[in-house]
Amino acid sequence: MSQIRTFLAGCTTMAAALAAVVTLTGAKDGPSHAQFDEITVGRINIVEPNGTKRLIISNRAQFPGAFEQGKEIERPDRRSFAGMLFLDEEGNENGGFIQKGSRGADGKINAGLSLTFDRYRQDQALQLKHLNNEKNSMAGITINDVPFFENSSITAYGEYWKKANAIADVKEREAYWNSLVEQGKLLQNRAYLGTNGSRDSSLVLSDAKGRPRLRMAVSAAGQAIIEMLNEEGKVVKAISADQ
Repeated sequence: MSQIRTFLAGCTTMAAALAAVVTLTGAKDGPSHAQFDEITVGRINIVEPNGTKRLIISNRAQFPGAFEQGKEIERPDRRSFAGMLFLDEEGNENGGFIQKGSRGADGKINAGLSLTFDRYRQDQALQLKHLNNEKNSMAGITINDVPFFENSSITAYGEYWKKANAIADVKEREAYWNSLVEQGKLLQNRAYLGTNGSRDSSLVLSDAKGRPRLRMAVSAAGQAIIEMLNEEGKVVKAISADQ
């Protein structure tokens, strides 16, 4: 009889423990909710119910690589800043926000922020950025023409650079890049509005091949000028305040 009582007591204990585990892990269906006044983490992954990552907020040490169709591609060069990464429904990177700022023992400052929006499975179509050091700073908005991913994928850029770096002759290398431009395989800047290290402000509008065709600028001293350029980059007409 004592053995039966011992056995039943053990069953009761196990049942109580199981009930506690179920209670702690959530016995109800549907999403659970928690509220925090403050949370300290190194990285947060926002995911869909199926596990697809949609937003990653990370410190510098754990900042992710690039994403293509849900697969992460190593990017060691991204470990110099913290920020967030945007991903679409298919797990493709489609923009992000990065930032860093530090002053070295030599007194040099390395700081900057960048907010970007990418074309589908491609590179950035819009960028808002600010860069600064101990001598000067710049801030600007860049608008780009980005090729359709089936014509030139984001991963193809690496292959372009490898091939270009293997061409020793400077003119041949330039011709290679120009051929890619003609084929519409490269990102081309179309508009820039911002300031530069000399404290000039400018608006630059370029054609579909990335060649500046109109420049409007105001120098730090207050001199204003409008320039129109041909496809070789030569100024064909200029308008200044004293004309």
